Amino acid sequence: MKKLFIVALITLVGLQANAQERDWAAEVSDKITISKALFKMGDDMTWANRDVDDSSWGEIDVTKCWNEQGYPAHNNGFAWYRIHVNIPKSSTDQQNVIVVNIPKVDDADECFVNGKRIGGSGSMPTSKDGYATGVFAPERYYEAGVKETGIRLGEDNVIAIRAYNRGGGGGMCEDSVYVFFPKAADGLSLRLNDISESQHRCDVEIVNKYATISNGLLEIKLIDRETGAVAKSIKKMVSVKRGKPTVVSVPYDSNVMYQLTATYTDEKIGEVFEETRQLKYILTPPTPETPRFNNAPVFGVRPGSPIIYRFAVSGERPMKLRGNNIPEGVELTEEGVLIGSIKNAGDYTFTVTAENAKGKDTQFFTIKVGADKIGQTPPMGWNSWNCWGLSVSQEKVIASAQALIDKGLADYGYSYVNIDDGWEADERNADGSVEANEKFPSMKGLIDWLHERGLKFGIYSTPGATTCGNYTGSLGYEKEDAAKYNEWGVDYLKYDWCSYEDERHKNNDWGYASCIRPYLLMQQYLRQQPRDIFYSLGPLGGTEVHLWGLYCDGDSWRTAPDIEDDWATVYRVGFRLQEGKSQYSSVGHWNDPDMLVVGKVGWGRGELRETRLTPDEQYTHITLWTLLASNMLIGCDIAQMDDFTVKLLCNNEVNAINQDVLGKQADLTKKDGDIEIWSRPLADGSIAVGVFNVGDVDHEVDLKALIPSDKSAKVIRDVWRQKNLADEELKCNIPLHGCRYLKVAF
Repeated sequence: MKKLFIVALITLVGLQANAQERDWAAEVSDKITISKALFKMGDDMTWANRDVDDSSWGEIDVTKCWNEQGYPAHNNGFAWYRIHVNIPKSSTDQQNVIVVNIPKVDDADECFVNGKRIGGSGSMPTSKDGYATGVFAPERYYEAGVKETGIRLGEDNVIAIRAYNRGGGGGMCEDSVYVFFPKAADGLSLRLNDISESQHRCDVEIVNKYATISNGLLEIKLIDRETGAVAKSIKKMVSVKRGKPTVVSVPYDSNVMYQLTATYTDEKIGEVFEETRQLKYILTPPTPETPRFNNAPVFGVRPGSPIIYRFAVSGERPMKLRGNNIPEGVELTEEGVLIGSIKNAGDYTFTVTAENAKGKDTQFFTIKVGADKIGQTPPMGWNSWNCWGLSVSQEKVIASAQALIDKGLADYGYSYVNIDDGWEADERNADGSVEANEKFPSMKGLIDWLHERGLKFGIYSTPGATTCGNYTGSLGYEKEDAAKYNEWGVDYLKYDWCSYEDERHKNNDWGYASCIRPYLLMQQYLRQQPRDIFYSLGPLGGTEVHLWGLYCDGDSWRTAPDIEDDWATVYRVGFRLQEGKSQYSSVGHWNDPDMLVVGKVGWGRGELRETRLTPDEQYTHITLWTLLASNMLIGCDIAQMDDFTVKLLCNNEVNAINQDVLGKQADLTKKDGDIEIWSRPLADGSIAVGVFNVGDVDHEVDLKALIPSDKSAKVIRDVWRQKNLADEELKCNIPLHGCRYLKVAF
């Protein structure tokens, strides 16, 4: 919910407002606009106080980063801004709280009023949890209690901003600083919190952050989106007090596509607050208690490389797995983990049977052994970046890996546990080898722990001197790093780009060759190691990795910039930037549009939050990524994953399309206005079809008419619902940003 807040802007000349120029009592919504501040490099917490002598400080424009104004653009440095401001009395209906709105800060900030800290974005290296960037914080509205901060109305007050620069421009930029008294009505907010646990409910919450009590009417409607029927209607008078949110819980059936609308009307001023939310709905049927294999029937390995492969089998536990005709050199544990190695190239096919108290299931399985056989299907697993960013730690990785098992995702093929940037120590060992920092007390111990459970481990680096997060890169130490990865037992390397751009500038070395060279170098050393390390190439600004990634023997390569959890980004990254790229994808060499943004994410920018994608957009996200034969790397905190997200990621028929052994990526095959049809052929002769509504209104469609084939369809199956569709079910509504996922047999 966004409210229109109309203000008169008063620009401060120099450092302090001239209160004599205006009749402040007549302007209740005025906002003080500040474009200049006093500035000093360095760090001293006493600089937050009101009475510090800052007469010798320099002056700076807060709308531009400090390196644009002649101050040193150094990494890992602090600076302070001090703003003297006369805050006049106001005739607004509350004067207990003021708001300080500061612009973007590169990279982290803390804000103080008269020496009292009132907020911050990101975290400083000196904090308990260490550094985390605040660059991407959507807004910085820091509230200050008038009494708590000792604000003197009509007199001088000091706003102090402590800024930390990890690298780049440094400090405040892009806009001015604003100070204002909000209206009491501005303290009201209406929130809809969709809780998707064992019992699904939506909590309608009204919060009042100011002292004025609000009384009003709350109206709630629960509507079936497929039929339009009102399933539930609630009306009640409520009183909303500061510190005591009003909460009304609305339980609902997660098997129905519901929309909830809540409206609150303040009876005193008549202001209306309204929120509408698509509630989470689960299409995936319950997992059967009998054993069921959910992994692809093939695995690739180089001759002599260690085999660590966990069979993905769902069903009631305890369960035992046994193999028949398993090749020499390999054994299968009772928990379903293949271990060992095979010396000679070839295809080795055998059977594996899983049995529990409810029944059994058998799978024919092939190990393909050859110099170019790894990556037979796209990797499935988890990466730390989208949730933890640079705050990743060994403890968090272990918690996520254990949750991968406990929540059943490992039973659906998710086996890679990858740490991203932020693990590297500042200094290398005397022999040049890389070391983990204090957040990873035993990298070898962590990897051994994962391997014991049949999980694989991935790591991160860059061909540059430093990583994107300003940690130690591999430039000049590629051989040593590859050897260390082998020593630790690494199974996957994400090789980003980052600071290697500096090398291109230094050497005036441009074009594709300058990009291919560092990736070929690392691949040379990776292939010298006596273990398989899946090689994932990072995105490059201005170049197209899919055109040359194969020539670096890459196992996958990024085909888009970093993803964010909003529809505009998913649409651009997933649809537009993947269109026409299917020809560059093949078995063992996969296009990668980036990691998944479902569940709770945060990028290390503070507390984790629910993805901003609607349920329909999340279904579209997973549908498209599986059609694209993309790497399926979960980006959320698995330990906090709710039932909706688990079912979204653990649909065996959906995942089977991603893991189809034919390895053909989907492409855009048909377009009708807002409706896009993406399809791919499958190994069994059928085709997988995604019907997507990329527009901003719902659309009625005839699914049969949209199937991109001249052949007559014998079976049209809804793979999310895992049911064959009758003729009368083929004409349906696809909501905005939603989809239908079909498997069509001829």
